[in-house]
Amino acid sequence: MQYNFNEIEAKWQKYWAENQTFKAENNSEKEKFYVLDMFPYPSGAGLHVGHPLGYIASDIYARYKRHKGFNVLHPQGYDSFGLPAEQYAIQTGQHPAITTAANIKTYRRQLDQLGFSFDWSREVRTSSPEYYKWTQWIFIQIFNSWYNTDTDKAEDIDTLISVFEAEGNANVNAICDDDIAIFSAEDWTNFSDVEKQEILLKYRLTYLADTEVNWCPALGTVLANDEIVNGVSERGGHPVVRKKMTQWSMRISAYAQRLLDGLDKIDWPQPLKDSQTNWIGRSQGASAIFNVKDHDEKIEVFTTRPDTIFGVSFMTLAPEHELVGKITTAEQKEEVEAYIVATAKRSERDRMADVKTISGAFTGAYAEHPFTKEPIPIWIGDYVLAGYGTGAVMSVPCGDQRDYDFAKHFNIPIPNIFEGVDISEEAFADKDKTVIANSDFLNGLPYKKAMKLAIYELEKLGHGEGKINYRLRDAVFSRQRYWGEPFPVYYVDGMPQMIAKEHLPIELPEVEKYLPTETGEPPLGNAEVWAWDTVANKVVNNSEINNTTVFPLELNTMPGWAGSSQYFNRYMDPHNSEEIFSEKAINYWQDVDLYIGGSEHATGHLLYSRFWQKFMFDKGLVPKDEFAKKLINQGMITGTSAFVYKLNFISVLNSNNDDIIQGLPVTFVSVSLRDLADGDMDLALRNKNIILNFLVEKGHLSKENRGEVTPVVLPIHADVSLVNSSDELDVEGFKKWRDEYANAEFITEEDGAFKVGREVEKMSKSKYNVVNPDAICEEYGADSLRLYEMFLGPLEQSKPWNTAGITGAHGFLKKLWKLYTPFLDETAIAERSQSEEEPSKESWKTLHKTIKKVEEDIENFSFNTSVSTFMICVNELSAQKCVSRKVLEPLAILVSPYAPHIAEELWSKLGHSESIATAPFPKFEEKYIKESDKEYPISFNGKMKFTMQLSLDLNKDEIEAAVMSHEKTQQQLAGRTPKKVIVVPGKIVNIVG
Repeated sequence: MQYNFNEIEAKWQKYWAENQTFKAENNSEKEKFYVLDMFPYPSGAGLHVGHPLGYIASDIYARYKRHKGFNVLHPQGYDSFGLPAEQYAIQTGQHPAITTAANIKTYRRQLDQLGFSFDWSREVRTSSPEYYKWTQWIFIQIFNSWYNTDTDKAEDIDTLISVFEAEGNANVNAICDDDIAIFSAEDWTNFSDVEKQEILLKYRLTYLADTEVNWCPALGTVLANDEIVNGVSERGGHPVVRKKMTQWSMRISAYAQRLLDGLDKIDWPQPLKDSQTNWIGRSQGASAIFNVKDHDEKIEVFTTRPDTIFGVSFMTLAPEHELVGKITTAEQKEEVEAYIVATAKRSERDRMADVKTISGAFTGAYAEHPFTKEPIPIWIGDYVLAGYGTGAVMSVPCGDQRDYDFAKHFNIPIPNIFEGVDISEEAFADKDKTVIANSDFLNGLPYKKAMKLAIYELEKLGHGEGKINYRLRDAVFSRQRYWGEPFPVYYVDGMPQMIAKEHLPIELPEVEKYLPTETGEPPLGNAEVWAWDTVANKVVNNSEINNTTVFPLELNTMPGWAGSSQYFNRYMDPHNSEEIFSEKAINYWQDVDLYIGGSEHATGHLLYSRFWQKFMFDKGLVPKDEFAKKLINQGMITGTSAFVYKLNFISVLNSNNDDIIQGLPVTFVSVSLRDLADGDMDLALRNKNIILNFLVEKGHLSKENRGEVTPVVLPIHADVSLVNSSDELDVEGFKKWRDEYANAEFITEEDGAFKVGREVEKMSKSKYNVVNPDAICEEYGADSLRLYEMFLGPLEQSKPWNTAGITGAHGFLKKLWKLYTPFLDETAIAERSQSEEEPSKESWKTLHKTIKKVEEDIENFSFNTSVSTFMICVNELSAQKCVSRKVLEPLAILVSPYAPHIAEELWSKLGHSESIATAPFPKFEEKYIKESDKEYPISFNGKMKFTMQLSLDLNKDEIEAAVMSHEKTQQQLAGRTPKKVIVVPGKIVNIVG
């Protein structure tokens, strides 16, 4: 019977769906195990073969745990809000909900055809109102909370109000805004309702504030730092500027220390933990206050080196610092304003990463040194960020290289406060070797003592205090987008009010345009119906806002990470319309036991969701303050990209070499002609001449002006489907692929072929190097794809894709199928009767060493070595002509997590009516691999002459007796008596003399 994988896989996928084979129950006597994948964003491109890598690994582990008797929760859903769908809507006018639903349909089909054991009854979609109702509800809980540093947790805002009513805020220890004024209980009573709300907003865990954000005018929205690459938007490559906007923010900084401490409790990859540690950025030092001369203003700085305070020779403020406009002198105003405009075009990430560019502007103002009272010039520089620390630094050029470079560039003095150190060439930053000099009361002190004394003197002077600072900033939570969760917020007298739980969800309204309004409001400002009627408790028409009971709703939407910060908990009880999840469900599942996803989410989703979880823990909603015990970052599958080399033609008459000559045809050169500079100059000259001669021969260039043109190569990705195995491009197909290349010219190799360049890169639609799993499944089957992806290498490492390699995995499955021939072929009656017989000793050994290895591999997530083990096992059993049911049944179970379709079919052919998923995992028995005999090498004077099979139970004397009585021994001795017989049990026998 032939291995018809297409029929087999379709059959079992249908069976699993109809029988809900992998549905998990929230009530079971079995021990729970929760396996989770980072849910996908359903893009229009669908899956490529790189996407399923983590899903296959998690599926193997989920199936394995079911075999081991666990109640396994293995859900899947979609992170379905996001900018790509919105951008597509802007371009086509098609509602994001329609394109998202179509994309999800494609993803579901592809995920199903790969045979994943997901419990689809628990599917969630972040863009579904039934789901984002609870995202809105959590936002309300965060709004109605404050962080009490005395109890070190979030508490209900009512408890804070009670304190204000009883004693004011003088004794309140909270994570809050910096500009909190002290008030008494009597003051609180006398405040107006709006004043009270304004004060509470400064304490709430989510709050409104004017924030410096990354604004992308072309996309009409705020972008997170990780959505910006090289100063432009990751989506579309549009310019991004820094801009102040009123935004909702999450006070994640309140949890900074707990987020650090929690890393010690979870089994996550160390590089990922390091990323979060660095992102949170805990540092110990001091807050120091400098008065601004001739102003009432003060500049507060945080420094980790208060011991160097006498080395301050200038102050540097972030260009966005609120004091800049107040203290800049009239003479410096024009220069400062121009610098601020230029800086706004650079993202924070670019400014942090760029250590080479030195720029700044002098404000004309001076600060006063807290100890010496000397004037200190105040500059602005883009290497200081408004969002980090206080947005100001005391610049000590002798001890900080960026300050040193800045001072050198602008000829600012660099006083040396380090004993015995030469700073003529660079700053000195070695704390351990520091001895302070030229610093009054700090002279002669090492770093630690000087630091403590400096803090003490600052505190005594009232100009500072010891402090722990964190790099982690509060997370901006507003987006000027349409396709995101609406805020459950309306405004009365400009103050935010929360909509009651019973009226949730507040659903997205219909809009005609997905761009911001003409007045600059977010896309929701285009909605005709978008205001809250407090009498009817419903969303009503905007035109009714003048009615005293109708108030405007929040026009921003939540960011993408809102929906992904609690989806793992919602999976536990996804259809509960009354609660985010039941107490029974959350207490049963508790947390995620195994989470698999990409390391690129280290400081985004994985940090935000930990914050979200800790807040929910504080509020008693979840039993654990970390949501995932173990995390594995799968490596990426790389693809081999194809490059064609487009020519730009530059005029050599232009000294800047940036004058591209127009009018010449779009021209591409084959790979051997791409080198035109920076290398072999003879080759470059040869290639240049070939190109120019081609243009002359084609009549595009005259001989007379040939010397005025120089070609420059621009590599461009080509679709790998247009390239054959010899790297030759289908030129006609390429011309049809992109309209702008329809009339392009191609300069080929000498043999007339046009060849591409190759490079291994991340598999990505944008690089046109993706391989569609649909085609692989059609030709080789999903089981072959699953095995091959695991076989490529260790799960955590990146590995290259080569479609040709899948034939090995497919060949193994055909061999496995053949092994079960007695159960597949109705005519093999004799062989089937043999199958009930006891297996040979060799077959038992093969099976049990396979059980042992596969179980160890799965527990260690070494899935690639399991596939090798299966191949060895099948080869050995085939050679042994094993047809025993006692071997073939457990083997099918072992294979099942990796290749579930063929395993189900074989299990069925073996006579089972229930799914193989319910079968217990085979138990390893050491007795079957324990050797009972040993083949001893028998040596005479160190030279082996023959071997003997002897029982390992024999002792030394019994071994010697057996060897000496053997006829071959007698022939070798020829009547002589040996001087001695050396016996090492289990190893060798050597007869001497």
